[in-house]
Amino acid sequence: MNAAGKHTIAILGLGYVGLPLAQLFLQNGHVVYGIDVDARKVHKLVNRQSYLSDFTTKDIRTMFSADKFHVSTSFSEVSHADAIIICVPTPLDKDFNPDLTYVREAINGILPHLHEGQLIVLESSTFPGTTEEELQPLIESTGLKVGKHVYLAYSPERIDPGAQRMQMREIPKVLGGVSEKCTALGKAVYESIFDRVVIVSSPKVAELTKILENCQRLINISFMNELAMMSEKLGINLWEAIEAASTKPYGFTPYYPGPGIGGHCIPVDPLYLKWRAKQFDVDLRFIDLAHQINEHMPAYVVQRVQQCLSAKKPLHENKVLVLGVTYKKDVNDLRESTAIPIIQQLLELGIKVNFHDPYIDEIQAGDHRLKRVSLTKRNIQQHDCVLILTDHSRIPYETLAANAWLVIDTRNATKQVKDRDNIVLI
Repeated sequence: MNAAGKHTIAILGLGYVGLPLAQLFLQNGHVVYGIDVDARKVHKLVNRQSYLSDFTTKDIRTMFSADKFHVSTSFSEVSHADAIIICVPTPLDKDFNPDLTYVREAINGILPHLHEGQLIVLESSTFPGTTEEELQPLIESTGLKVGKHVYLAYSPERIDPGAQRMQMREIPKVLGGVSEKCTALGKAVYESIFDRVVIVSSPKVAELTKILENCQRLINISFMNELAMMSEKLGINLWEAIEAASTKPYGFTPYYPGPGIGGHCIPVDPLYLKWRAKQFDVDLRFIDLAHQINEHMPAYVVQRVQQCLSAKKPLHENKVLVLGVTYKKDVNDLRESTAIPIIQQLLELGIKVNFHDPYIDEIQAGDHRLKRVSLTKRNIQQHDCVLILTDHSRIPYETLAANAWLVIDTRNATKQVKDRDNIVLI
């Protein structure tokens, strides 16, 4: 750190978490070394191109304009850094257990280049205990003692891709260090870019904080999905009931149903906690049930599509236009998107499926490779129904509804459409 309080930061992983973090450090005058093992990302950045929907080409050019942003696939660049921040994926394996492969690869990659005085911070979502039980032993295997020679902390990312509710710097930053010195150094780094840093007593508390946030969302959204299935049987518009309940000025937080929860956080993080709890003979039944409901939603959506189509003609003669395939609105991220299994199941039923998504050119659904079709009046009319799975802001829903034979809406995206005779809300 120089006399002006500016840091040299190495960020490992330049995805939806790492790249915005790099941008924020650069905006505050710090030097940033961005490292990603995906050579395609680095190549795009070197050529001043964006690969994230939240970043324009102009944004990328601005990041390089002060000659303080350096990108590479080499872990050796961390040798320049005062602080090393790890923002790599933490997915699930095929058995829904934590997969720390990327975290371990990142740590092993930087070990030969660590030196005294550096701060290492993990931001990737993970189970309580990861920082101290997984990272610390690896770091100390080099002879560098955490808290004496190098410093280690956990600070969960709180990125909300596609959302414009608030600036990243305005989102409070939770931080827990392995020691008081670790916490103090982490606080100094993050206070240079965030309006507020929230200190907790340990990395475990910080790790649980992130998972707690997403467990709450998984359980409540899954409950809304269960109520959506009930409401269909009772002939009730659940969305209307949620809107009415939201008028209560206290004690109610609205959550909404949908075709299933996708993305890299909500359907994943709670299972990290469930796995960890089982190591201590604790069974988190709410998470189990919420996960089961969420996993069932694609099949439920397909069932509802069948019900809507089968009365007209045999299923295999139907054509469905899927609108939106990313896991959430206004992003180009397909991770854990429930649109993919829904499309795959529709295809397995013999239904002809096309898709339109302003952020995605093509997708792979099982053995089928589908390319995006244009959202023209003619294309809409050539399909027996339009199935809305992601409610992107850039879609003209009034025009869509006016030209579709049938709209099956899983997101209440058509709520402003006046003539709703051809709209089925699920």
